[in-house]
Order: sequence, then C-alpha cells, then structure tokens
Amino acid sequence: MPTVLITGANRGIGREFARQYLAGGWRVVATCRDPAQYDLEGEVLPLDVADGASIAALAERLSGEAIDLVVNNAGIGGPENSEFGHIDYNGWAETLRVNLMGPIRMAEAFVEAVARSDMRKMAFVTSRMGSIADNSSGGEYAYRTSKTALNMAVRSLSIDLAPKGVICVLLHPGWVKTDMGGKSAPIDAATSVAGMRAAIERATKADNGRFLNYEGKALPW
Repeated sequence: MPTVLITGANRGIGREFARQYLAGGWRVVATCRDPAQYDLEGEVLPLDVADGASIAALAERLSGEAIDLVVNNAGIGGPENSEFGHIDYNGWAETLRVNLMGPIRMAEAFVEAVARSDMRKMAFVTSRMGSIADNSSGGEYAYRTSKTALNMAVRSLSIDLAPKGVICVLLHPGWVKTDMGGKSAPIDAATSVAGMRAAIERATKADNGRFLNYEGKALPW
C-alpha cells in the first residue's frame, strides 16, 4: 500500500486529495493545523507549515518511514491589501512563509523518507498566477510572488534531488470552487484533484521540475 503525506488536508483541494487517495486504497497521512477540523478516515497529524518546529516534530514522528508521495498543498491567498499603494508588507511576508518556505521546509524534512519509497515523488500545488509570462493583469503582489518564488525554488529542488531519484512536479489546480477560489470558479475540487492525481501518476524523470496544469499540460514560466 503506497503512502501519501498531504498538507492542508482539512478542506478544499487538500481534503479532496485525501478523499481520493483513500478511495484509491492508499495510506493517507493527512496534516493540518487543527486535526479536529479533519473529517475523513486515515491518520491525521498536526502541522503548521509556517512553523519550522512543527515540521521538524512531524518529521520526527514519521522518522524511518517510507513516503511514496508528498503533496505540498497548504497555502494562503495572502492579505486583502496587496495592491500597489496599499500593500500589507507583514501579510506579504506571512504569505511567503506559508506558500514558499513551508513547502521547501517540507521537502528538506521528508526527502529521505521519499527517497526510500517506491514512487519517490513530491507534488507542489502552485498557481498560474505565479507565471511571469502569463501575467497581463498585474496586482496581487503577495500571492503572485509567493507562487513565482515557489516555482523557481522547486525548479532548483528538482535538480538537487534528481541524484536521489526524486521527481518534483509543480501543479496548477485551475480556478477551483473552494473557500479561496470562491463560488464563481468553473472547476470543482473533484475534477481538479482527479486531473492532478493523473498527472502525478504519469510523471516520470522527464517531467521532473515541470510546471503543469491539472490536465497535465505545460504552462509558461
């Protein structure tokens, strides 16, 4: 039975990842800041990806295990004031801590667990809003830059971890009906996650470090 570790698994896309992997017969290690908010089966453990001590405690708890797949899903949309002239710089810093530093800390903490598994994969939920080539509307400084920086960090990570046989992929889930995406979003979580799961399953060494949408199509950096 393969094992998947999912961050931010208590709601939205993370919860749907947990639901679908459970249905597929995987062992799911779900994590979130408040385990009481997780309402599915499987293991649930506390984790705050913005807190290095929290990540270290989780790694210690799972020490020695083999983890086939880490899904770095946890993230925030950033502060309400993220437009030029009204930027919340403290909120911007927090967005970078969660969306950028959190996933890379997770990679550092769990690389050996992933490397000793059969699948050896890490998936990072990013956003097309982090694409420099695709930015034609401006604004959203905090969120955009956090995802652009994550894209670059994972690109570097894919090179650094290649000798261990670990495959890293960046996945844009689409505009999804979640608390963050809102009710107007055209894609439901089940469709988005099913697509991303398929992209993860198909990923080979040739896909290491690629930026893909939920349908598995390459996106511009």
